[in-house]
Amino acid sequence: MKILYVAELVGKAGVFTYKKALNELKQRYKWDFLIVCADGATGGTGLGRSHAAYIRKLGADAITLGDFCFYKKDLTENLDKTRYVLRPENLNPETPGVGSHIFKTGSSGEVSRVNEKIAVVVFLGQNSFNRIHANSPFAIMQPTLERLRQQTPYVIVDFHAQASAEKKTFFYAADGLCSAVIGSHTRVQTADETIMPGGTACISDAGRTGSQTSVGGCETNSRIKEFISGIPDWTKEAWDGLELQGVYLDIGKDGKALSIERVRFKVER
Repeated sequence: MKILYVAELVGKAGVFTYKKALNELKQRYKWDFLIVCADGATGGTGLGRSHAAYIRKLGADAITLGDFCFYKKDLTENLDKTRYVLRPENLNPETPGVGSHIFKTGSSGEVSRVNEKIAVVVFLGQNSFNRIHANSPFAIMQPTLERLRQQTPYVIVDFHAQASAEKKTFFYAADGLCSAVIGSHTRVQTADETIMPGGTACISDAGRTGSQTSVGGCETNSRIKEFISGIPDWTKEAWDGLELQGVYLDIGKDGKALSIERVRFKVER
């Protein structure tokens, strides 16, 4: 099973970069399943309903969200109907949507695997998030992954967290229980991709898709001004240095990772 994970789309530049890169990516990477993190696709914070549909139309089999999952009301009100969009699993059960889902390959894949089951689940870290309060991902991680593995050996985790220590600890806790743990949220691609002893591929952060000449995809002067004034402003998107980032996974029939490769693909504006 070959899987392409596209790192967090940030703003219109991120959506544009994702769209522009797809055709050439398909020539370079042959995937069975495409996962897109879109936690900042709409205005840098959250995902709107129309953007979700558009990203899906372009080929995403699954879309993952993180701490911005409820920032856009039009999608929040429709999360129960939009099962290809996943919010974190470790939120209270009363929240809309689902945090894990069993998908089938075949809608976007370029390889011959059709109708094979693959599970995708999102967990949210607890460190440094003050606008959303999640339960401990460690408390429900093992039963959740074991439940998913009963249905398919291919289980991919998007761990949306801030602290590298929390991510590293999660890697060891999840080793052998899933095929891969892909870190997201910090929007900076790390160079620590590895396959753990139990066969789980891990990376602390897959990066971001959109402007790289920026601060997390946002215009640099606006971010400097925030640190001086203390007034948050995520509205000014950057468009310089467009690049799609992510990871490419090869998973064996037993659900253990065979390889993990960082993806960086430059796009002209």
